[in-house]
Amino acid sequence: MATTPYNATGRRKEAVAHAWLTPAEEGKSGKITINRRSMEEYLPTDALQNVVLQPFYVTNTIKKYNVQLVTKGGGIHGQTGAMSLAIARALVMIDETFRSVLREQKLLTRDSRMKERKKAGRPGARKRFQFSKR
Repeated sequence: MATTPYNATGRRKEAVAHAWLTPAEEGKSGKITINRRSMEEYLPTDALQNVVLQPFYVTNTIKKYNVQLVTKGGGIHGQTGAMSLAIARALVMIDETFRSVLREQKLLTRDSRMKERKKAGRPGARKRFQFSKR
């Protein structure tokens, strides 16, 4: 029984994540792979793993889907935020009733905050060189 996977994209800061969800077979728990590595290997801390799993906890679908994630760009925290958004969007594609629950937890909102650009004549975005009166 080959089912077509549900796919979605999530972004956060400079990170982009693509998620493919397929229903897990009966008796087998949902496996999560990130860039062809296990989630535990790619995300070392429980806090980062919980950010990725949050859409499943909210919709009560933990271990019901196999998830394959491909992420690039940014750092580990930006990537986890992007993965969470991608999973949430894919879950909405699977079942539209999840939308209200995920929206309530702000899991379908893209965090648009980006790094501020460096300004000309300054060492950083806001930092200034030391002022000298004389």
